[in-house]
Amino acid sequence: MPARLHTIGCPVLLLTLLWTGSLAHHSFAAFDIDTKLVVTGEILRFDWTNPHTRVSLQVVDPDGSAVVWDLEGMAPDYLGRRGWTRSTIRPGEIMSVTIYPLNSGRPGGMFLRGTREDGTVVVMFSR
Repeated sequence: MPARLHTIGCPVLLLTLLWTGSLAHHSFAAFDIDTKLVVTGEILRFDWTNPHTRVSLQVVDPDGSAVVWDLEGMAPDYLGRRGWTRSTIRPGEIMSVTIYPLNSGRPGGMFLRGTREDGTVVVMFSR
């Protein structure tokens, strides 16, 4: 009986650990999802990488200092199914980005949607 328990128990334990780990990875815990913030600046980079895309946005604060905001986006496969490509957002563009800000207060957050200067809206994530 113990060998049978071991044969069944190990795979069940492994699957449980993998499943809970995947839930933790897709957590929104780092972001204040009760607050939406709009930041405007110049796109410095758009990284089309797994597991999440990333956007670096240079924002000029009211005191004139430039601050780079690190914004996390959805996965490339998610965005690709919605028509995005690695050139949907281009460095040099000026964009107003709606985000869920980081809980820590640091300059960053989760990219929800962006509005270009011409009014075109790109939606990365809606919730």
